[in-house]
Amino acid sequence: MKKQTLWLRDEARATERRAPLLPEGARQLIAAGLDVVVEKSEKRLFADARYAAAGCTMAEPGAWENAPKDAIILGLKELPEKPDALRHTHIYFAHAYKKQAGWQALLQRFQRGGGSLLDIEYMVNRDGRRVCAFGFWAGYMGAALALLQFHDRRAGRPSLINQGLKPFDNGTALDALIETRKSEGEQPTALVIGASGRSGTGAVKILERHGVKVTRWGRAETEKLDRDTILAHDMLINCVFVSDALPVFLGPEHFRADSRLSVISDVSCDPFSSYNPLPLYDAPTTWQTPSIEAKTATGTVDLIAIDNLPSLLPTDASVEFASMLLPYLGTLSDWKNDPVWTACDGSYKKACAAMLERKAS
Repeated sequence: MKKQTLWLRDEARATERRAPLLPEGARQLIAAGLDVVVEKSEKRLFADARYAAAGCTMAEPGAWENAPKDAIILGLKELPEKPDALRHTHIYFAHAYKKQAGWQALLQRFQRGGGSLLDIEYMVNRDGRRVCAFGFWAGYMGAALALLQFHDRRAGRPSLINQGLKPFDNGTALDALIETRKSEGEQPTALVIGASGRSGTGAVKILERHGVKVTRWGRAETEKLDRDTILAHDMLINCVFVSDALPVFLGPEHFRADSRLSVISDVSCDPFSSYNPLPLYDAPTTWQTPSIEAKTATGTVDLIAIDNLPSLLPTDASVEFASMLLPYLGTLSDWKNDPVWTACDGSYKKACAAMLERKAS
């Protein structure tokens, strides 16, 4: 019986240092009977030599395009714009099932090539709960950036984060930086929406560690939205997993002259979706300029909306995420009998059907 090939690609995004598969995990997969090919990468946090020592076959960046048809291609973030036809099964975060910008063009690439998409965001168990996510570190890092921005704003000094971001070696280094930037004044307040989820848990943890008074909101509070309470906090951290239409949490028209809210970190970061509950911006912010001034009815609010926050803590994020994903990579030889992967496949087929219905209407 031919071995299943799992092919770890080099990431197209220049700032992406994380890895969904670590060298030791690759060693375990090889021992279990999979062939593991790893593209060389100058960006990836884990050295090529470690994968080679684990027994992986090494390939040049981008070589996945010419991989055998039955190879499964593993990544994290978006694919390059070429080729026009995708003939492999790909595993990564595609952000295409909520009708985000470019979703139809991406799905058409798979349909032209006869490939398929197993989107990591839709890896769910029989209870519908996600089994793999970077959420904790997204919330953790999103809240940390909001806190840094808040202290600089209150101190009346230039924004440190807007001098450009680069990955932190670890959480300890991030904590140390926050301590050096703390401003004089009363204890700041933050409202975390989606506080009981992975992202919200991460946000609450770092905020409380640094002396922030945190208000936690869940589904009940968003169903009976009290915008006055949102505006009465110094910071808003949105960690809601958006899978369907929600009421708008805050739009430009909701701000008042006496609003206390000065910094928003939209960890969920889905500006291209019609489901976006914070319609204050139309594109993610960047590592070069993490915080923008979003216009409101009464002025501006500092807004952070980075779509790969865990990449700023690549070691912590990769180690946790890879450990969650590894058991499911081990079932790829027979993935159509794994309910988690078949759930992914079902979501892909549903999205393709929606695209065809949209074209026909």
